[in-house]
Amino acid sequence: MNSRQLILENLCVNRPKTEPMLPDIPLFDTPVPVDRVAKFKEAVVSMGGEIIHVQAQGLDAALKKYTDEAKVICSHVPEIKGNLEITGDTQPTDLADVDVGIVRASFAVAETGSVCLTDADFGINSLGYLPQHLIVLVDPEDIVYNLHHAYRRSEGKKHAYMAFHTGPSATADIEGILIHGAQGVRSLSVILQPRLQKKSEGK
Repeated sequence: MNSRQLILENLCVNRPKTEPMLPDIPLFDTPVPVDRVAKFKEAVVSMGGEIIHVQAQGLDAALKKYTDEAKVICSHVPEIKGNLEITGDTQPTDLADVDVGIVRASFAVAETGSVCLTDADFGINSLGYLPQHLIVLVDPEDIVYNLHHAYRRSEGKKHAYMAFHTGPSATADIEGILIHGAQGVRSLSVILQPRLQKKSEGK
């Protein structure tokens, strides 16, 4: 028996018989705001995002500001039609010239104004980063209070990944000049829109 095998054998023999108990992490939600939707809207705007209000004219009218001048619109939601469809053959680089990308978040976080997007929400991951403008649909019922609640949800375990997007891409160089869109979307807008079909958590 060589030294490596001896070390591994000793580790196995002396390994604790039971798994150590993990600490119970609190949710840090006291006091919880009465209106999570209002808190979420406020946080989105404070992080450089925009809330798009849908009036009686419907979604198409609400998006007119973005879609009128857009040449390429890629939508991964059934509520809004685009002119670039994601298929099984779509490559990430195929979305390089997308003006407007439209997705639906799995859920959102009121405290930070973040939207949680999984690989299933994107269809193809570059849809969250290459478009000039990203529009995210959020069901008001899918808004949790803070990140502690967010990480207790099952999306992170059921999908290949999940990403929290908080406002548009922004970076500041050493002189403190803020630039939007250098490493991602130039603008991130949120539409509070109930799902066409309700889902169970984490689906």
